[in-house]
Amino acid sequence: MPTDVAKANIGAGEVRVAFDQDALARWMEANVAGFAGPLTVEQFNGGQSNPTYKLTTPGAGYVLRRKPPGPLLKGAHDVLREARVLTGLGPTDVPVPPVHGVCDDDGVIGSAFYIMGLVDGRIFWDAGFTEVPKESRAAYYDAMNATIAALHSVDVEKAGLSDYGKPGNYFARQIGRWSKQYLEDELAGRNPDMDALVEWLPTAIPEGDETSVVHGDFRCDNMIFHPTEPRVVAVLDWELSTLGHPLADFAYHAMMYRMPADIVAGIGGEDPVALGLPTEAEYIAAYCKRTGRDSIPNWDFYLAFNFFRLAAIFHGIKGRVLRGTATNAQAKERAEAFPRLAALAREAMEKCK
Repeated sequence: MPTDVAKANIGAGEVRVAFDQDALARWMEANVAGFAGPLTVEQFNGGQSNPTYKLTTPGAGYVLRRKPPGPLLKGAHDVLREARVLTGLGPTDVPVPPVHGVCDDDGVIGSAFYIMGLVDGRIFWDAGFTEVPKESRAAYYDAMNATIAALHSVDVEKAGLSDYGKPGNYFARQIGRWSKQYLEDELAGRNPDMDALVEWLPTAIPEGDETSVVHGDFRCDNMIFHPTEPRVVAVLDWELSTLGHPLADFAYHAMMYRMPADIVAGIGGEDPVALGLPTEAEYIAAYCKRTGRDSIPNWDFYLAFNFFRLAAIFHGIKGRVLRGTATNAQAKERAEAFPRLAALAREAMEKCK
């Protein structure tokens, strides 16, 4: 059965953020190859950050992703950046929806937008994949593993993405950024686990550096799986993508093994073997084999970093809740989850010592 989070995010219906649909149809007629109306528009229940719409014609289906209307922070809600990475990854082995058109003219529907293909399939909100038979679940994990390995194997130059972010020193920059945000939010308060991590993380960054395209939020619910097969047919939600360290991205994904299901999609506290899933060690080994690694030394550093980063984000949400400026319906629950994430980060840190 779908979780409460899933129920709030699946499906499409009434348009909540309206725009001139006739103007969109005229633009698509002129800019999207093969487009033929009439056009029906619905808004997906998910995609809260950037309003996302299901577009239907008699012969095809599309998805529109747009910036929210009104004043925005510089660099926020950059849907054109999403369109760029999708276009760059299109010819690679990474499954992404095809981009059919990009519009940077706010005058058409009130903000920049892009049009991509509508990909049919299934989205799983439960990282245990309990909706499929137990004997099939390991194949779904293997499909996710193959997909993230393919992403980290993309030739950045050939994909035209060599300037998609700042290469090098990813951990130092990220640790500095999130430490600063945590320390500056005095209203949200200090936490002894976070204080320990702020002090320790900069001293523990592993030697060596790598750069690849990273997704930034690679989770089961950001993928569309084939309607009947254990195969990823599209990776969605590239809003946080950039050039970064592949092991940071992979460890964020693999946090599902230690993440409590009520915080973010995860199987923390469950026995993966009993669920029909590979163990964390087996999952890491499969990624290593696909990416030409013997192993991942300092694995718990990468987990500590990711739990710290997510805890810092939730700490910021806690501050907004206390200030009365939080707008997300799940903000209070995320604020309450902050100390648990900080504790998980410290737990991984202690395993490194």
